Amino acid sequence: MANQKRLLSFLILLTLRMAMAKDVISVGVVLDLNSPVGRMAERCMSMALSDFYQENHNYNTRLDLLRRDSGDDVVSAASAALDLIKNEEVQAIMGPQTSAQAKFVIQLGEKAQIPIISFSATSPSLSPAQNPFFIRTAQDDSAQVTAISAIVEAYGWREIIPIYADTDYGNGLIPYLLDAFQKIDVRVPYRSVIPPSSNNTQISTELNKLKEQYHTRIFIVHMAASLGSKLFVLANKAGMMKEGYAWIFTAGLSALLDPMPSKVMYSMEGVLGLRPHITTSKKLEDFKRRLKRNLTSSKPISERNGVNLFGLWAYDTIWALAMAVEKAGIVHSRFFKQNSSQSNVDLAALGISETGRTLRNTIRATKFQGLSGNFHLAKGQLEPSAFEIINIVGKSERIIGFWTRKRGLSQALVDSTGEVAGSISKDKLLKQPIWPGDTTDQPTKLRIGVPIRQGFVEFLKVDWLNPLTNKPSISGFSHDVFLAVLDALPFPLPYEFIPFMNENRTSNGSYDELLYQIKLQKYDAVIGDTTIVANRSTYVDFTLPYSESGVSMVVLVKDNERNNFWIFLKPLSLDLWLATFATFISTGLVIWVLEHRINSDFRGPPEQQLGTIFWFSFSTLVFAHREKVVNNWSKFVMIIWIFVVLILTQSYTASLTSMLTVQRLQPAFIDVKEIKNNGYFVGYQKDSFVKGLLTKQLNFDETKLKAYHTPEEYNEALSNGSHNGGVAAIFDEIPYIKLFLAKYCSKYTMVGPTYKTDGFGFKIKTSLDGLRRSTFRVLLVKIKVQQSLHKALVLICTALGAYSSSQ
Repeated sequence: MANQKRLLSFLILLTLRMAMAKDVISVGVVLDLNSPVGRMAERCMSMALSDFYQENHNYNTRLDLLRRDSGDDVVSAASAALDLIKNEEVQAIMGPQTSAQAKFVIQLGEKAQIPIISFSATSPSLSPAQNPFFIRTAQDDSAQVTAISAIVEAYGWREIIPIYADTDYGNGLIPYLLDAFQKIDVRVPYRSVIPPSSNNTQISTELNKLKEQYHTRIFIVHMAASLGSKLFVLANKAGMMKEGYAWIFTAGLSALLDPMPSKVMYSMEGVLGLRPHITTSKKLEDFKRRLKRNLTSSKPISERNGVNLFGLWAYDTIWALAMAVEKAGIVHSRFFKQNSSQSNVDLAALGISETGRTLRNTIRATKFQGLSGNFHLAKGQLEPSAFEIINIVGKSERIIGFWTRKRGLSQALVDSTGEVAGSISKDKLLKQPIWPGDTTDQPTKLRIGVPIRQGFVEFLKVDWLNPLTNKPSISGFSHDVFLAVLDALPFPLPYEFIPFMNENRTSNGSYDELLYQIKLQKYDAVIGDTTIVANRSTYVDFTLPYSESGVSMVVLVKDNERNNFWIFLKPLSLDLWLATFATFISTGLVIWVLEHRINSDFRGPPEQQLGTIFWFSFSTLVFAHREKVVNNWSKFVMIIWIFVVLILTQSYTASLTSMLTVQRLQPAFIDVKEIKNNGYFVGYQKDSFVKGLLTKQLNFDETKLKAYHTPEEYNEALSNGSHNGGVAAIFDEIPYIKLFLAKYCSKYTMVGPTYKTDGFGFKIKTSLDGLRRSTFRVLLVKIKVQQSLHKALVLICTALGAYSSSQ
C-alpha cells in the first residue's frame, strides 16, 4: 500500500513537472522606465502576460520579458538592444520608446534578423516597408494628417503655423502635413521648430516671435507631452490662449492628457485635439478597473493616472507576440555564425536568428480583438482606425466629433453594429467647441478694413449704435454685396469690420493709405467703394468689379430761356420773322389790288386803303377780318394764305409751348481744354485717386483743384462757380456722379469723355490663398448674373437709386 502511494505521488510530481516544462522564449524590452509612457507600458505588459497565459494555459511557450532602461538616451537604447541580442539571445525586442532610439535599434534588428516591435515610435520616417524586420504595433502619425486637414478645412482656416519638436518624431510628420494643406489651399507662412532641450525663456522668445511677426492665429502642435506641457503654459502667459486664437494638437500629445497637471490643462482651455478612437468593451472596462486598483495600492497619489493609448497598444503587442510565438512553434535556440569575441558591444559578434524571419511573418499575420480595438497589421503597422476630435474644457476633454476614412468628419460614429455614438446635428460637421478665451466665436476672424465716409454713404456707412463701445454698425450697398458673397461661399468665413479711423472716429487717410494697410498686415481685406487701379495691384489683389466703371465730369447747365422777356420771339428765327412779315404785306397788297375796283370795303382815302392792306393781312391770323372778298382770284389767294397761316401758327405755338414747358439744358462747359485754358477751378472727391488722374493724366495745375466730401458740397461749389469761390466742374467716378445727379438732376449734367477704370472691387492680400480669391471672383460673377433685382451689378445707378429710396 505504501509503495502504491509513493508511486502515485511520483506520477503526480512527474506530471506536474512535465506540465511546467514549457519552452521559455526570451523577449527584450527597451523602455524609458522613468517616463509616463515607459512606466504605464511596463505595467500593462506585465498584466498582459498574466492575462494571456491565464486564458491560454495550454500553450507550450512562455514569454520571458528581459527589461532594459534606455534612460531616454539613444546610445543607451542601442547599447541595451545590442546586449539583449548578443548576450541574452532574445527572439524579439519590444521598443525602444522613441523614434530616434528606434532608428538605431532597427538597424541592429536588421543585422541579427530579429523583429523590432514598437508600440510608441510613430514617426512616418520609420517605415516597415523600408525596414523588413521593423513592426509598428501603433498607428503611423501620418494616418492623422487627413483628419487634421479636414478640421482645418471645416473651419475655413486658410493659414496655419505648425509648432513641432526638433526630433525625429516631430520632423517626421511635417512633410505629410504640408502636402495635405497644399491640397486644400492652406498656406503655411512659417514653421516653428522647438528643440527638445529648450528652456522656458527660449520657448517664450519663439512664441513672442509668432505673436508679433506673423498675423496667423491658428497653430498645430506636434511634440512629446513633456515639451508640449511647457509650451501651452508659456503660450497662456504670452496671451496666445485668448479669443481669436485656435490650437490643434496631434494624437501623440492627446494620448497623454490624463497625466497632465491641472495647471497645464487649464492653460489648454479651448484647444482642439484628435486621437485614435478606442471602442468601449467589457474587457477594456475590466482592465481599467484592475489597473486602477493596482496603481492605487502600489503607487503614490501623484502617479495614479489612468491608462493611456500607448499602454493599450503595449498590452495588445504582448498578446500578439505570445500568439505568434506559439503559432510559429518558436523554441529557445541559439543564434548561429557566432564569433569568438567576448565583448558585450562588439557588432561583429552578432549572429543571425534562425527563427526571426518566421516570427516576423507570423506577427504580421496575427489578427485578434484587442483592448485598443481590432489588431490587424497592414504593411507591417497597425491599420488606422477612426479618430476622435476632442475639445479641452477645464480639466477634462469633451468629444465634439469623429473622423473616418469613409465618412470624413461627423458628430457621431456609426459602429459595426449600426449603433450611433453621440448626438447628431445635421447642419454642422462637428459639435460647437469652446475656443480659447472661453468663447464660442470661431477664430480666426478675417480682419476687414472699411473706409469712413462723410458723403455718398449709400455705398458704405459706419455708425456706432453704442457710443461707449468700438463696435461699428456697417451698412450700405458695398456691405450688402459683401454679405451676399459670404452667403454663397462653400465654407464659413468669420470676419470683423475694422474702420480705418483715428481717435476722433474720422477717416485716418486716403483710400490708397487704407489699402496699404493690407500690405502692412493690419487688415486681411478691404470692402467698400474702392476702385480697381493699376498701381494698387502691386500690394493688393482685387476681386472682380461689382460696379460701373469710369471717371467723368459734371458741370452746371445754362437754363435762362424761361426768364427771358423776349422768349415769344424765340420760336422763329430772324429770317423767318422777316419772311413772314413780307408775306403779310404782299398778301394784303394782292388782295387790295384784286378787290378795290369792285369791292367798296377796299375803297376810300389813300390812308384808309393803306390801313386796310395791313389790317386785312394781320386780322386773318385770328380770322377777325370783316371785309368780304368777292373776286374769285382773291378767294384763291385767301385759300393759300389761310393754309400758310395755319401751318405757321401751329408751328409757332408748338415751339413756344416747348420752350415754356421743357427745359433747354445746355452745359456750361463741354470741353476739358476750355476749363484748363481759362484757369478755372475744378473739384474732386477728397481721398480719391481722381486727384492723381487730374494732375498726371489731364495735366491740371494742383493749385486749381479743390477737394469736397458730400453731394451738398458739390452742389454749393458748382452753383457758386469758379469766380465765386466754387468750381467750374467736378470730376468723379460715374457711380458717384449718378448719385449726385439723382439728387440735383435739374441743375447739372454729365459731359465730356469718360476716362475708363475697372470699377469698384473688394481688396484682399496678394498673399491670401488662391482658393479664397478665386471663390470671391467666381461668386461675384454669379451675383452679377443672379441679382437681376435693380440690375445691381450691371447698372449701378439703378441699384443705388432703389437702395436710396429704401432707406
